[in-house]
Amino acid sequence: MCTLEKRGDIYILTLTGDDDHRLNPTLLDSITAAVHRIRSESTAPSALITTAHGKFFSNGYDLAWSQSDPQRHILMSSKLRLLVRDLISLPMPTIAAVTGHASAGGFILAQAHDYVLMRKDRGFLYMSEMDIKLVVPDWFVKLLKNRIGSAAALRDVVLRAEKVTAEAAVAKGIIYSAHDGAAETVEAAVRLAEELVKRNWDGEVYGRNRKVLLGDVLPALNFDETVEDVSHANLLSSRL
Repeated sequence: MCTLEKRGDIYILTLTGDDDHRLNPTLLDSITAAVHRIRSESTAPSALITTAHGKFFSNGYDLAWSQSDPQRHILMSSKLRLLVRDLISLPMPTIAAVTGHASAGGFILAQAHDYVLMRKDRGFLYMSEMDIKLVVPDWFVKLLKNRIGSAAALRDVVLRAEKVTAEAAVAKGIIYSAHDGAAETVEAAVRLAEELVKRNWDGEVYGRNRKVLLGDVLPALNFDETVEDVSHANLLSSRL
């Protein structure tokens, strides 16, 4: 589950507990509800920080929960895509303060934010699909291409399943900055959020500009070819 704290014009969304924050429908619904609350409450220029307790930022989809029924994986995928769509359209800057491992879907959740800050002393970013024999969804790659400027770095993330530490991630242009520990990472995220809020940008304009920037990602969110057939995708698209 998650909690939502408001410090002035900064919202801090925290994935709570010491588990690995697997992205099952319960957690995804909790995060989405918090994002909807932020959207409904915010009036002045604001910023969102997403972070987590424990060893993991998020270890990706809850594959143990979904393996008994293919429909469960479709459900997780659709809920994560809807959450990412909400983050892309959110009318404020967004920051992921990654204080533990972020793997697969957890890596994608972090990269759905405008800025990613990470602790140096523990944790890595890891697209595990090659190692666990899963195909990477097209929408994952489209988002990563928008966040990782180097083709070599993108290759290593997707095709080598490289476990990228914070300092390496800064060097490869994958994240914004690296910090000494969990507390320092969140503190740095708060400082960045304060700087961005002081710019006094129009939130609606900010959100619309982000949607333009990620214009190729938005239509890709309608469909996950790794879990869905075309008829299901067309039905989902017609509802969005």
